[in-house]
Amino acid sequence: MKLAALILPFALLATSAQAANTECLSDKYSQYVDASLTWYEELIAITVKKDPNLESVGDWFLKGRKHHFELNRAAVDFYLKNDPSKVKTNQSIESWLQLDQKEIKSLSMNDDALGKVAKITFDDRQAPPHKQNYELRSAFADILSHPKEIDAPLKTYNKTITQISDISCK
Repeated sequence: MKLAALILPFALLATSAQAANTECLSDKYSQYVDASLTWYEELIAITVKKDPNLESVGDWFLKGRKHHFELNRAAVDFYLKNDPSKVKTNQSIESWLQLDQKEIKSLSMNDDALGKVAKITFDDRQAPPHKQNYELRSAFADILSHPKEIDAPLKTYNKTITQISDISCK
């Protein structure tokens, strides 16, 4: 009985530490998602400012990016709690989670919060592209080949990602 009394506090401490680590990792990934979405919002804003005819396709593209990143945020939270081996926290944060189309389809069949988010992303990927998708991609290529046009938001994104990457979860 004395042994159990000694082991129990250590077990509770380990569980508490694991929960804190999971929360830290989840928050770290959430910050990455927020930074990525901000970058895409700024890229779209620059693109549409340059060519207002791309506003509709820009909105469509951004909506798809939001769905993609919100799925990843939800999946990282889920997997950190339920199957941490699916989240590669020893890699750069951009590579923590790699969900292929087959996995997204499988997740989309679940009737839980993650399944609902996965269904939205899966449906996005199955839908036909916006009729101006090519024009938007061409505009991105043009903007990305002229770094001065995106210098400020890109520097902000890179700085934010470096700060997020420096967060140490234990």
